Amino acid sequence: MDLYGIGFSNVRMANLANDYTYKYDPRINTFPEEVYIHEFLHTLERNLVDANYNIPALHDNTKYGYKQERLIGLKNWYKDYMRESILDANNNKIGLYESVYMQKPIHISNFDFPVEIPFNKENNNIIGDIRSIIKVVFDGTKNTLNIPSGTLSN
Repeated sequence: MDLYGIGFSNVRMANLANDYTYKYDPRINTFPEEVYIHEFLHTLERNLVDANYNIPALHDNTKYGYKQERLIGLKNWYKDYMRESILDANNNKIGLYESVYMQKPIHISNFDFPVEIPFNKENNNIIGDIRSIIKVVFDGTKNTLNIPSGTLSN
C-alpha cells in the first residue's frame, strides 16, 4: 500500500466485543502472525523492485507450487520467500535477496521529510481524504514525528 508516496500498511482489527470476524481458533485458523508478515514482506518486495531487482511477486505463491494450507496458511511460502529458497523452473533459488535486510528504503527522503499520520484517526470518506491531502500540501514537509536527525540514516 502506498500513502503519500510512502510504503505503508494498515492492519485493523474489529473493536466490537460481539464481532467474531477476526477471532483466532488454533484448530482451524492459519497462523495469526501471517497478516503482519505478509504486509512487512510487501515493504521489502517494494524496496527491491524500486531498486530494479528481479524477484517473484509476493502473491505468486501458486506459480511456484505453494498453496494455502490448513492451520499454517502460507507460512512455508513466506519462509522460503524470505530465505531466497524458492525453486524456479530452472532449479535456481529465488526470493528476497539477503541484502534487502540491510538496505535503507529506496526513498530516503521519506524519512528526511516525514508526513505525520495521526494514529487511529483514519478518514472514513472521500471528504476526509481530500482534506488530508490538502493539509499535507499546505503544511509542507516539517518533521512532525520529532525523530532526531540522523536516527534513521543507517
